[in-house]
Amino acid sequence: MRLIMLDTETTGLSPLNGDRMVEIGAIEVLNRKVLSGDNHVFHHYINPERNIPAEVVRIHGIDNAKIKHAPKFRDIAQQFLDFIEGATLVIHNASFDLGFIMHELHLNDLPNIQDIQVIDTLAFARKKHPNQRNNLDALCDRYEIERGHRELHGALLDSELLAEVYLGMTGGRQFSLGMDIPSLPASSFVQLPEHSRGRDEKAETANLMKRSTPPIADHEHEAHISMMQRIHKESDGQTLWHHPELA
Repeated sequence: MRLIMLDTETTGLSPLNGDRMVEIGAIEVLNRKVLSGDNHVFHHYINPERNIPAEVVRIHGIDNAKIKHAPKFRDIAQQFLDFIEGATLVIHNASFDLGFIMHELHLNDLPNIQDIQVIDTLAFARKKHPNQRNNLDALCDRYEIERGHRELHGALLDSELLAEVYLGMTGGRQFSLGMDIPSLPASSFVQLPEHSRGRDEKAETANLMKRSTPPIADHEHEAHISMMQRIHKESDGQTLWHHPELA
């Protein structure tokens, strides 16, 4: 199975609040072997086209000066799509990273990745190690993965650590059938509001259309007609419901 370990760094917690990616890193794992070299690694700093808050810089060390001349996501999007094509993405807390990526693709009218298969190692870790800390640092310590060089968060470094964590949680580098974690389509983790809103509105409309017309008493109907006639008279006959073209 061809896997892509993926991580992002961002300006904040929510793309719907205007936050954007500042770094994306991905590493290829094939047949449980972590591959190296330019053809197997995707890494870019990204100009988010907005200010990076100081409190976020303290987490990943990426400030405005560092990404001033970096490409915008739309400039590298096709390279990214080509890199992940046909692979299964492995992400720690998939809904977070996918939310940013899918939102960015949507903003730039680029192909969506809602059907790509995704493994969420955080969800798996919570099942495998319930009632324990399951962030990347804790899992590295649990599986004895060296992380002393990780002083700050970084998308590429965290992708490398994630590869080791994934292999550790699924039995090591020795290939064995049934060892990998089941995957789900990206749409299971993220649903863009622009897409879900349309479906919600259609569902609401469908339910309304199924309702029977409530009964109207004769006196209510007569009062309604009287009011319409009054409005028509006071508007000098300009009401639309009496317009000849709409009769």
